[in-house]
Amino acid sequence: MDFSNHQAIYLQIMNYVCEKILLTHWNAEEKIPSIRDLAVELQVNPNTVQRSYDFLQELGAISNKRGIGIFVEKDAIRRVTHYKRNEFIKNELPNVFKNMHLLKIEMHEIEVLYKNFLKSQSKQK
Repeated sequence: MDFSNHQAIYLQIMNYVCEKILLTHWNAEEKIPSIRDLAVELQVNPNTVQRSYDFLQELGAISNKRGIGIFVEKDAIRRVTHYKRNEFIKNELPNVFKNMHLLKIEMHEIEVLYKNFLKSQSKQK
């Protein structure tokens, strides 16, 4: 995983885990990599992964079953979607709108681009 300098590493790891859940690479009630295993895989300090997992536990997306492992919660997709959607609307969308305004990009142009994006995604599956 290539880390960006623009965001804390633990948040990037949290986003990585969220993406795994949203793409159903890690399914509900499925065991996920341990803190140590994910730290080795991503080549980061286990404390950084611990911080990411703690955040996701507070969100209710994962849970630690002591002695057994860490598991994806039943409603993880709903919880992650809700969190990520709110973060996108709060932190990213204002900048998108600002740039659209500055560059005089109309909403219908975005809609066409988005529809093309969705078509390309469905072809990749």
